[in-house]
Amino acid sequence: MVTTLTQLDQNGFVILPQFLSDGELGRLEQILPPVHPATGGLRNLLDIPPIAELAEGEHMRSLIHEALGRDAFPIRAILFDKTETANWKVSWHQDLTIAVRERRDMAGYGPWTSKQGVVHVQPPAAVLEQTLAVRLHVDDSGAGNGPLRVLPGSHRAGKLRDEDIPAWQERLSEEVCLVPRGGALVMRPLLLHASSPATEPRHRRVLHIEYASCELPAGLEWRWAKRSARAA
Repeated sequence: MVTTLTQLDQNGFVILPQFLSDGELGRLEQILPPVHPATGGLRNLLDIPPIAELAEGEHMRSLIHEALGRDAFPIRAILFDKTETANWKVSWHQDLTIAVRERRDMAGYGPWTSKQGVVHVQPPAAVLEQTLAVRLHVDDSGAGNGPLRVLPGSHRAGKLRDEDIPAWQERLSEEVCLVPRGGALVMRPLLLHASSPATEPRHRRVLHIEYASCELPAGLEWRWAKRSARAA
């Protein structure tokens, strides 16, 4: 695990090729909802109890606690499925938004948006640096089906302006993240990443679960973590 944490700190990501067992994969496939062929994704999956249980389960916690500490908790889950009818391109970017319960205007937070009825906002970099994403691969992510591409080490630059990104593309060599079925990709949200359309379109299901180790200020609340606490 020390090697994994070192790679995560230095590169902003690490690939775990054999994270899920066959049994865990089978259970995950049973609880995943179908994705509409035209959209290629679903949000708010922590609202589905079995997925929330997976996100808070011992296997995931053993990984997250090492990277974020024992107080870390899941905050958002999204399902992606790149297919022939949902074969998108994503330009180089950082993951800069978080999902919150309601809007509370304050310095350092914004712009505000709404995605599928949920309020999202860009927080300061200090908040994003205390979050982590785990991408569970239900299908092989090979060279032909639009895998994630990353610029290792770019997460250490903080939040970047769009106009700054081309310089980072010239400065760093990209790495293509080929992840087998059952593998996991752990990444920092400030890592610059992109993906190309698939040249061999087939299912590329990825359950993207985000975690945080900090609370938000001035009454602003994580959309799901506080909801979970009230339900308990």
